Amino acid sequence: MPQHNYIYTFKYDTHNVSMCKLESRQLFDEEEQNKLLFSNIKINPSISPFIKNRFEIMTSSNDYSELLEKVKLQNIHMHGFKAEYLVLHGDTTKYNERLNKLKDIGWCIEGDPDYVTPVMTYSICHYENTWYFGVLIKHNSDWFQHKNKPYSFSSAINMDIAKALVSMASKGNKDMRLLDAGCGVGTVMLEACIGGFNIEGCDIHWKACQSTRKNLAHYNYTANVYRTDLKDHTTTYDAAIIDLPYNLFSHSDDDNALYIIHSAAQLANRLVIVSTSDIKELISQAELRLIDYCNVEKKGKLFSRNIWICERK
Repeated sequence: MPQHNYIYTFKYDTHNVSMCKLESRQLFDEEEQNKLLFSNIKINPSISPFIKNRFEIMTSSNDYSELLEKVKLQNIHMHGFKAEYLVLHGDTTKYNERLNKLKDIGWCIEGDPDYVTPVMTYSICHYENTWYFGVLIKHNSDWFQHKNKPYSFSSAINMDIAKALVSMASKGNKDMRLLDAGCGVGTVMLEACIGGFNIEGCDIHWKACQSTRKNLAHYNYTANVYRTDLKDHTTTYDAAIIDLPYNLFSHSDDDNALYIIHSAAQLANRLVIVSTSDIKELISQAELRLIDYCNVEKKGKLFSRNIWICERK
């Protein structure tokens, strides 16, 4: 197996498989397999709704005893550390044996452990006949607090979709400037803000802008929200996120969707579009290049959504 710097583990439900794989392709240029991915690309697990851990490989060996010797050679001095065993796909190591190996790792580190509020978490894992030791960075679930945002509506996109849209639009790059085009109640903006992304929003409806501003203020987030038609907005961005209006079945609705897509394409080179219908033709008419897409079932609902990744030609 080629040498990599990181091991990522994933967690998702069956209805989110296609979206997780789309996000993986956008962040890492390859799909996760069996909820696992080796990569040299460094991504903060907390920007994704699906990445559970990032394991930063410090050393590895095909022989467990040799691994312990390599860990000792790291000469780690850390007070307040914790050791965890990361179970990967195909690892059949029994629970008691995993505990014993954690003790082995603990003896290789100088310092007092802290099992409640560790300042550093070291980890060991086994995959395809190789043992790995490294630092474990876990997903921060603080974004779950957005479930209780004060303003919402029933057709708003799910938080996990919103979070994935931000990560796919930005490809994990927090230097990119993002636009939530048609921000609604700010579901996407909330996920961007907690992830540390630079985002602004706009909507033609004043009530939507008001709701977004109040939701942002509720969590003490700061971001600009403009009440404007997209065609009248002049600020440019690296990427824009669009959740198209629903029930786009008539010709006039298709015209409206094309208008929105075309207007957003004047403001950003990269677009991530959510729709309930097939808009490949509209993407082509807007002179955009379709990079990737997926279909996402909405859990408990009778319709699904499509996510389209596009760039200007």
